[in-house]
Amino acid sequence: MGQILEKLQGKQWREKQIRKMSDRVFDYYTNDTGRAYMTFEELYIAVLLVYNDINKRLPGPHFDPPKRDEIRTLMKECDMDLDGGLNREEFVEFMKKLTADTFVYVTQGLIITLAVAPTVAIATKRSTEGVPGVGKVVQKLPTSVYASLITLGVMMITKASE
Repeated sequence: MGQILEKLQGKQWREKQIRKMSDRVFDYYTNDTGRAYMTFEELYIAVLLVYNDINKRLPGPHFDPPKRDEIRTLMKECDMDLDGGLNREEFVEFMKKLTADTFVYVTQGLIITLAVAPTVAIATKRSTEGVPGVGKVVQKLPTSVYASLITLGVMMITKASE
């Protein structure tokens, strides 16, 4: 029961984030034009901006935006009223489909970085206490600080290896 609740909360969080991002981007484009839909060109630029936002805010690898043809195909799938543009709800659906794989990949990376790295750090702290020169420093550091430093190091190495 607990796992089901966690998955639902994770899905709700993801959908809330996508909705906020979608509303912000949609409002940006439609407020200037006064239209209640986005054209393909506006949609393409919006996708580039969203991927730029994702790449700036989320740890992990750089995500390349989809190609124009992929965006055009996905737009046709989401254009339920067949008017050649996407209204707000169609755009939200478009964004859910567009970012589904990205969120799964980022979530897996965050789990590894934020859960596994501190656990490994805590497990290895005692073994590093015997290393000359480093051991005394490690002994003086609280476990939580040591785990945070190791996690930060893992994140920096991951980012540098990209």
